[in-house]
Amino acid sequence: MCGVQILSWCDSLTLAPMKEYKHPPKIDIRLAAQSPEHLSGRESLSNYKRLMQETQGLGGDKLISWSVLIENRPNATGQPSAWLALRLTLTLPLLCQRCLGLVDVDIDIDRSLRFVDTEAQAEQQDDASEEDLLVISAEFDLAALIEDEVLLDLPLVPRHGICPVPVKLAVADDGFDGAAEKPNAFAVLAQLKGRH
Repeated sequence: MCGVQILSWCDSLTLAPMKEYKHPPKIDIRLAAQSPEHLSGRESLSNYKRLMQETQGLGGDKLISWSVLIENRPNATGQPSAWLALRLTLTLPLLCQRCLGLVDVDIDIDRSLRFVDTEAQAEQQDDASEEDLLVISAEFDLAALIEDEVLLDLPLVPRHGICPVPVKLAVADDGFDGAAEKPNAFAVLAQLKGRH
């Protein structure tokens, strides 16, 4: 399915033919940026090995919806630079670190990346750049970028806002018996007094 779409999430209003894919392709970034290229797709989470590890094998049927615009934009010196605007959404089933039940975590990424020619340029320009920098490639792995961006966006401690089950907040090591409940001192005195 191809169509023309105005991309509101992009820095510039660009008309770009949309190409839909079942799996993100490898892309020649320099070639794709010469005339804006818009790619999109929806595919199951099961196609992303590292994300499936994060979900402990759950949610393979969940869908990742992604959209990419690759275009040239003027850099600080006015020369064209290749840019990639990535938008993706998905819901991951992760383990709640509070109640240990499953929690659905919504991921919504909207990021722009600029390409440079060499790793040395990326290191040199990284501190001064607000955007993330990548080295340009003739076989850029879009699927790996999508997976990397989702992994970077995961919460450090996934948890429910309010857990659906009561959470036991006690911790004890194996073999440790908690301190026995101490009897009330006055009750012990009353018992002793009653014996005499």
